[in-house]
Amino acid sequence: MTSDDIALRPKNVADYIGQDTIRADLDVATQAAQQRHEALPHLLLSGPPGLGKTSLAQAVAASMGVRCRVTTAPMLNTREQMSKALWALGVKDVLFIDEIHRLRPEMEELFYPAMEDEMFEFIVAPNTEPMRLPLPPFTLIGATTKPGLLTAPMRARFGLTYRLDYYSQTTLVDILERAAGLLGVKLASSAAADLALRSRGTPRVANRLLRRARDYALVNGQELITQALVEQAMIAAGVDRRGLDTTDRALLTALVTQFDGGPVGVDTLAGAVSEDTETVENAYEPYLMRLGLLARTPRGRVATTKTYELVDAPGKV
Repeated sequence: MTSDDIALRPKNVADYIGQDTIRADLDVATQAAQQRHEALPHLLLSGPPGLGKTSLAQAVAASMGVRCRVTTAPMLNTREQMSKALWALGVKDVLFIDEIHRLRPEMEELFYPAMEDEMFEFIVAPNTEPMRLPLPPFTLIGATTKPGLLTAPMRARFGLTYRLDYYSQTTLVDILERAAGLLGVKLASSAAADLALRSRGTPRVANRLLRRARDYALVNGQELITQALVEQAMIAAGVDRRGLDTTDRALLTALVTQFDGGPVGVDTLAGAVSEDTETVENAYEPYLMRLGLLARTPRGRVATTKTYELVDAPGKV
């Protein structure tokens, strides 16, 4: 993570832009928890990558006046790793676990007493009964791009569950204008609107494209990021007005030209463009499906009428 990424993160829930319904509900939950002098209930956040799950978790912790310790499910592969993460928590602290659906089953089961009873089962020696040691009250915030892979027992232990959705163009403009102020750059309103249009409904993408435009402005000696400059930067980056990049177009072209529009398995499709399967499933497919450029079927991925129109006339995108 760069210093820019850190600077652009919201400082608290009130500073978080977008997801208004979730923010309003979280505001009530945090205030109620503070008035009761309790930790916030365990919280599950789901949704596509880049929508701000980590930022929201850190904003929640800041609003509660506690620390947020960030980790990922693959970093909790052993009882020792898990115990280290839990024992590092202070009273009411937040433990944020990204991609929580990737927890190993035996590690997931260890979280049940921790989440319900604030107890950790510690094995003193092999072939002995585990000791149950008390933990401080804490909040587990889990983030996942695949909520369907969470087990029912794990899902049931979260007191608050929210799904983050893609952001509107208007909200992305607000995010871009805030980011421009934090980065110390001037952004024309038409340039902000253009960047928002290309941002795939995703704040992470919006901020990345803004930084690309900022670099072009710097190199060209321009103090103001204009729409014309944004167009130059986006042409160089291969990002069109729908937010499609070179990988998106390569996937769709391969689907139509190499696999006759499908159906084709995602592993095969990803291999055709030399991309990781999980990246295709998580980073590319959700947006292509949202635009109606890709469909999932029981037999595999298939092209739509819009796919053929795009591949046949890429200049019209």
